Amino acid sequence: MRVIEFHRYGGPEVLLGIEAEIPEPGPGQVGIDVVYAGVNFADLKARAEGYRVPSLPFRPGLDVSGRVRALGPGVTDLQVGQEVAAFLPGGGYAEVAVAEAATVFALPRGVDLRTAATLPTVLPTAHALVHEAGRLRAGESVLVQGAAGGVGTVVGQLARAAGAGAVYGVVSSPDKVAHAQEHGYDRVFTDPSGFAEEVRRATGGRGVDLVLDPVGGQTLRHGLDVLAPFGRLVSFGNAGSEEPWQVGAAALSPLGRSVSALSVLQLAHTAPGALRELAERSFALVADGTVRLPVTAEFPLAEAAEAHRLLGSRRSTGKLLLKVG
Repeated sequence: MRVIEFHRYGGPEVLLGIEAEIPEPGPGQVGIDVVYAGVNFADLKARAEGYRVPSLPFRPGLDVSGRVRALGPGVTDLQVGQEVAAFLPGGGYAEVAVAEAATVFALPRGVDLRTAATLPTVLPTAHALVHEAGRLRAGESVLVQGAAGGVGTVVGQLARAAGAGAVYGVVSSPDKVAHAQEHGYDRVFTDPSGFAEEVRRATGGRGVDLVLDPVGGQTLRHGLDVLAPFGRLVSFGNAGSEEPWQVGAAALSPLGRSVSALSVLQLAHTAPGALRELAERSFALVADGTVRLPVTAEFPLAEAAEAHRLLGSRRSTGKLLLKVG
């Protein structure tokens, strides 16, 4: 079978197309004939920095859609040939992938395989940011970094559906503003380093109730500064690759602010049952039309490096896919 992997860290050029043995599922696992594989920023960080790479060589790919090829011992709730989406710790850039059964999901009625490939990573993350971790209440305001990306596109719609009083976004360039506004955002700021002052003006100095931040570093600090009294900040990544920082009671207690963190990658490992429940809730919102995640670019598996270049350029919006089978 054809796969894409890397044997050293570096730019998109380190991604290699090779032939590999077809894997067989073990106990509690499912073999999948992959039709589409999602391209995520975590794949770029894995390739460039070794983010969550246990060893080399490594095959990227966190989310796939396709058809069940084979069932490992103990798997009884799926059938060979059934259309599914799956969340993986890696290995999705391949014609055949193996996933733990707990992270393989039968497709909701009306959801096709192309759409399904956008779901396993983005939808549970966005749902948890707005509801489980963010606890957004009707009438509250939210500020989202990366508002035109995959997660940001869904968060804007979920926040609007939850009755948010105002949905603010930050994007890296003016050409992404229209995309964000089409997906739930009231105001979109285009200065990633100077958004704090704009947020204060937009809110009359009060700040926002919820900040969702995948960037980290100084951006996260600025987000903390614009939290309203009793506001919450949820960190869900470190796209800026800055050194982690700590915040304590001295910074949070004067206004009752709080900070939490979310990683669907870690949740899949530590609490797969919780991820499954989260995925089922979020997938249902796609099936009933509450949210949609547009696929804005599609590449053949052999052109995975080009997909990485586009995502790494910060010029893309929505979701990028690899067409595999």
